[in-house]
This record gives sequence, C-alpha cells and structure tokens, in this order.
Amino acid sequence: LKNVSLLDEKGNSDPEKLLLCPFDKNHLIRTCRFPYHLIKCRKNHPKLAAELKTCPFNACHLIPPHELAHHTETCAHRVTVDPKVTSTDDCTGWEVPITAWVNPDMTEDWDKEIEDKGIAFVWGADLVLRQMKEAKPSKHFDLKFGATNTLPWDSGNH
Repeated sequence: LKNVSLLDEKGNSDPEKLLLCPFDKNHLIRTCRFPYHLIKCRKNHPKLAAELKTCPFNACHLIPPHELAHHTETCAHRVTVDPKVTSTDDCTGWEVPITAWVNPDMTEDWDKEIEDKGIAFVWGADLVLRQMKEAKPSKHFDLKFGATNTLPWDSGNH
C-alpha cells in the first residue's frame, strides 16, 4: 500500500479506490474524498505536514524530502513537455484542416436603405405627441375614438 497509484491503465482515477493517508497510516480514504481529507489531516499533524514535500505533478502526492527526486522521475502524473520526446514522424495531428468557407456575395447597400424616410428616434421625444402634430385637424370625430354625446349620469330625459 505504500506506492499507491491514483490512475488506472487508461489514465482515469477510480473514485472508490482506497488511498493511504500520508499523515496517518490507519486512514484509508476513497480517491474522491482524498484532497479534502489531506487538508483536514494536515491541520491535525502540522509537524509532519511541514516535513513532507508536495509533488510538482499532483498536489495529493506528499512525499518525504529524501524520496522527492525519485518520485519526481517516476510519478504517474508526470507530463512530458519536451517536444523531441512527444513528437512523432507522421505529423497528422498538426495538419491545418481545409475549410469549405466561401466569402458571401455582398448585395446589401446600406446607403440605399438609409434613403427610406422613417421617423428618426430622438431620446426624450414622445412619438405620440409628434404624430398628433402631424395629424391634420378635422371637424368630424370618429365615434369610436371621440367623446360620447351623453354622460353616464344623464338619463337623457331633459
């Protein structure tokens, strides 16, 4: 249980896998709870927490200082950043895809569209008042919009 790997062969971690706590060897913690447990257990063991070093590839790996160099070389979470090591002879992964995009035919003419005489918007100006000024006076009222000839309290018998 000393050298516990967090990854399976596909590089995925099993959330139910049990891991050994570096602070207390009696603690077996599920992978999904391990980071939270480390924070809690670190507070309970401040002297040991000061002695252990953190792996540069995975913060859940707490290693004694004399084992850090070996662990850094063999860590399962180590990612190679050397392009010579990661490059392959066939560079199919870096090919630029061929696009089928074609520049659309521009038939719009915004200058022609602006010739349309619409009512210009003015901030704070009331459109209803402007339309009333443009309306021509008339002596005939449309009954559905005008005032009624009778009042509601009049019985019409006068």
